[in-house]
Amino acid sequence: MEQALNMGGQALEDVRVLDLTRVVAGPYGGSILGDFGADVIKIEVPGKGDDARGYAPYRNGESMYYANLNRNKRGITLNLKSDEGKEIFKKLVAKADVLLENYRPGVMEKLGLGYDVLKEINPRLIYAACSGFGSYGRYSQRPGYDIISQGMGGLMSVTGIPGGEPTRSGNAMGDILGGMNMIMGVLMALHARERTGLGQRVDVSLVDSVVASLENAYIRYFDSGKIPVRNGNAYASIAPYDTYHAKDGFVVIACGNQKLYEKFCKLIDREDMITDERFLTVPLRVKNNLIQKAEIEKWTMERTVSEIVDIILGAGIPAGPIFDVKQITEDEHICKDREMFIDVDHPVIGPMKVNGNPIKLMDMMPRINRPAPTLGQDNDSILKDVLGYSEEEIAAFKEAGTI
Repeated sequence: MEQALNMGGQALEDVRVLDLTRVVAGPYGGSILGDFGADVIKIEVPGKGDDARGYAPYRNGESMYYANLNRNKRGITLNLKSDEGKEIFKKLVAKADVLLENYRPGVMEKLGLGYDVLKEINPRLIYAACSGFGSYGRYSQRPGYDIISQGMGGLMSVTGIPGGEPTRSGNAMGDILGGMNMIMGVLMALHARERTGLGQRVDVSLVDSVVASLENAYIRYFDSGKIPVRNGNAYASIAPYDTYHAKDGFVVIACGNQKLYEKFCKLIDREDMITDERFLTVPLRVKNNLIQKAEIEKWTMERTVSEIVDIILGAGIPAGPIFDVKQITEDEHICKDREMFIDVDHPVIGPMKVNGNPIKLMDMMPRINRPAPTLGQDNDSILKDVLGYSEEEIAAFKEAGTI
């Protein structure tokens, strides 16, 4: 199945989205909607645009960072501080289903464009906001970035080498979780609108999103009163479930239950570990993980990663290599079968790859219909075709700096 050649309609092709978001969380969420056919109109500040347009890497003077997160969108520039810009925006709101924004709470209200104003224009509007700490609560006015959400949401406290420094996840995990949660909220609100006929606000916090993602860390704390610590690559609830040294690198082995554990011990000719009192139960194996890890590595360090994976998978036990980015981009399952990197032709950048969509609707697959817009690329067509402005009016908007 090729995303680019997907036949038939798409799940969200009757949904129009106004995307006011910037940088990662919101743009990522907007691109998910666009991948499933929504008409996403990216609204940016004239002459400047999304902050991410200034983020490397660049090709031909255009940000590939921005292009990856804003594919499948049309682009318009609009000065929301001007009266004419506000008027144009309100006309777009009247024709929209969803609005996405990730300003600090209160900014849209100061512009006179908060939800209470916009719902009077369009009662069916779903207004989704993603911010560092949410639209209410004592921290709501604090600025929020991904690293702050990872720190205050607890992720950094449990990530890293035992006894080492708190460690940020290697990606913008708080932003990605926030963007995903915002879009889940949008889809739930769209479903609710089918029953009620009315839109509503969706409020998502990056910190909340990270807190929720730690799931069992809090349960363990509530149970024992002990603060979870950094545990390297081991899992605090299951063992063996870790990375292990091989001859030529590291391998992941995951024995998620007793049956898999006993099968693994037999496979590596260590049946003694099944009856060893230190390893009899999952809690005991977690407690004595480092001791058992040293025993397991006596076996793994005599073999290559490829050999280990083949042997363990061959016995039906979960195992895998640790891929670097180059290996991932060359893996046929990930790249070819699952289409997690898609070729697009950007009008300035030229041929490039963007991330594929991890969600597969088997009858309405995601697809990349258009590359990310250049700044203000679709000003004329949106103003003319969607809102009915004349060429003379559009020229006057440009002259006034409205667009």
